Formats: sequence, C-alpha cells, structure tokens
Amino acid sequence: MLTHAARSNRPIKLFNTAQQVIELVFGKPSDRIPVSPSRAAVPVGRDVEGAVKRDVPGIRVLILSFRILLPVCLLALQAGSSFAAQSASDENKPKDEARREEVKKDDVRRDTPGVSIKPRQLIRMDVDLALLNVTVTDPYNRLVTGLEPDNFRVFEDNIEQEVVTFSAEDVPISIGVIFDFSGSMSNKVGKAREAAVQFFKTANQQDEFFLVSFNERAELSSSFTNSVEDLQSRMMLTAPRGRTALLDALYLGLSQMRGAHNAKRALLILSDGGDNHSRYNESDIKRLVKEADTQLYAIGIFDPIGSRNRSPEELAGPSLLSEVTEMTGGRVFNVERLEELPDIASKIGMELRNQYVLGYRPSNKAHDARWRKVKIKLRAPKGLPPLSVFSKTGYYAPSH
Repeated sequence: MLTHAARSNRPIKLFNTAQQVIELVFGKPSDRIPVSPSRAAVPVGRDVEGAVKRDVPGIRVLILSFRILLPVCLLALQAGSSFAAQSASDENKPKDEARREEVKKDDVRRDTPGVSIKPRQLIRMDVDLALLNVTVTDPYNRLVTGLEPDNFRVFEDNIEQEVVTFSAEDVPISIGVIFDFSGSMSNKVGKAREAAVQFFKTANQQDEFFLVSFNERAELSSSFTNSVEDLQSRMMLTAPRGRTALLDALYLGLSQMRGAHNAKRALLILSDGGDNHSRYNESDIKRLVKEADTQLYAIGIFDPIGSRNRSPEELAGPSLLSEVTEMTGGRVFNVERLEELPDIASKIGMELRNQYVLGYRPSNKAHDARWRKVKIKLRAPKGLPPLSVFSKTGYYAPSH
C-alpha cells in the first residue's frame, strides 16, 4: 500500500538517479492504486492518453502486479543500501580504533603533537652525564664567582675528563631541614630557630622545603611545602627533650628527598652533633649519603672543648658531621657563639645560590656499580690568592 501523499495527477518521485527518473501518476486522491477494466496507471513518457489498448486479463494482472511491486522494491532497495552503508561503517570502527592504538604506541610519528611539561615538573633522562655542584672560596672563606670553564679540571679515578656542560645559574632547590630538639639543645634551640628563619629568607619562590625534627626519635614534621611560615610555626611548637637520634633523622631526610621536585637538592642540619639513640649506625648512613645525589650542610652548635657537659657522643659529633657533609660537597660550619647562628645560616643559603655546575661524560663506560672517585682542580686566574674548591668526592656507577 502507498499512503495518500499526493494530489490528483501530481507525480511522486520514488527513485532518482543521474540517468533516469521513474514516476507514477495517480488518477485521483486515494491510498490505493485504482484498478479499472479499461484504463490503468501508466508510466510517464508513453502516449498522450496513456491507456493500455489490449484488454487481456493476464496482461492487466501482470501490469498491476508490476505497478504494485515496483515502488515496494525501490523502497526496499533504498533501505538495503542504507543498512549496507551502516554495516560497512561499523566494520571499519575496529580498524579505525586499531589505527589509533598504533599511533599511541608509535611515539616517534612526525605528526604526533608535543607533550607539554608542567612547571616544576622534573624530567629524568637516561644518559651517561655526571653533574657536579662546585663551590669555590678564597682564604677568607668568601665565595668566588665569575670563573670560566677553562678554570676547572675534572678527574675521575685520576683520569682527566672533558667538561661538556657548565653553568653558574641560580636554580630552584629542594631543601630538607634536619632540626635537633634533643635535651642537649635546651639552651641553644632559640638561636637555632632564628638561624632556620634566616636561612629561609634566602629562598626563592620556586624552592620547596620539608622539616624533620628529632630527639630520641625522628619524625617528619612537615612534608614538602613552599610555605616558610608553616615550617616556622611547627618549629615554634616543638620543645627540646630526650635523647638524640641524629643518624635516624638523616636517614629519614634522605628518604624523604626521593620525592623532591627539583633536580638540585640539599639537607641543612642544625645540631650539636651527638648521637646516642639511633637504630642506624654510621656505616649505614655513609653508604646512603654516597648513593643520594644530595648535598649536606651542617651548623654544628658545639659546646666549648673544655666544657664538662660534653658527653662522649657530643665529643664525636664534629667529626661525624664533617665526614657526611664533605663527601657530598657540603661543609660544616662550627658555631662558637650562638649570636653567629643567623649569619652562618644566611651564608649557607647564599652558597647554595652561587655554585658552579660542571657536567662531563665519564671515559669509563662500564656499568659495574663501583665507586668512582672524583676530584676537581683549579686553574686560578692570575692575580688571585690560593682558592679552595668543594664538591662531592665520588659517585656509584650505574649497575646496568
């Protein structure tokens, strides 16, 4: 059946191609094709009258059937074409998805958009490039800046290396403060807090800090933060008491530094240097310090040598702090008078901002996980007094 969709003698287009237009004409408005014994609907383009001259019943039935089936077949053909097109589209979807997966896996395609790097995001590259943070001072312990790459010679296991990168820029730093709140610090903690505050004043906006406080146990008082005020308030709320677990605090600080966001890293230790309550021993910490790419600085708040209040642990404190800091390129600043604490802390902050960074590719390409000794010698410019250089004493080669 065809719906009543057209007026009398108006053609309804059922199929249209670039070559042919087939139309049917209805004699009167109706939802059926009229069957007349003398006249039938005829295709457009025949004679003017459009009547079938021969009145043969078989032929009329055949023609009538053809007229009825023709539009039905055309509609079915159109519907079948749409379904076939949809099916082909559905079959191509898995292929298109497979192509997209291949593009994702192929990270060297030239038409792949670049990956944006977020601010302060750390990028790690697996290359054989050794980097050294270097501090240079004069005989009065003042920082020497303005040197050139030719002023430095780098030796690894007594073999001179070629310096391929050189910079002297102030870069963001990740810093951990290791603060001694043991009972032996009772008369020193006030000035030690002032020193920490003065150190924070030398920071840049991109720097990040964390705080480890310790007495008979070490704890993380504040994880990485850019809020210096938060660290200051936490230091003010802690009172000195108990014994001293300095080595445990160093272990906790070096472990926390693994989550740093900046490539340059340092620990600042404020302590009287005595350890009498740690689970870790000196060998454990020295091994960890060698493995960590972190500079250690310490402010040693030691009692006078002749003081009767010094315990055996406190007597050994200066040498312990000297060993662990010097192997990283840092230093210990001994405090003779508590009034000097803030100035010394500020000096350490300025030193971290005025270091040279030397890069070289080791001539020894073996990945044997062995310790490589590093030494830096200076070719001082003419007219300068003898200079001192501080850098880490070595590193462990990669294992694979």
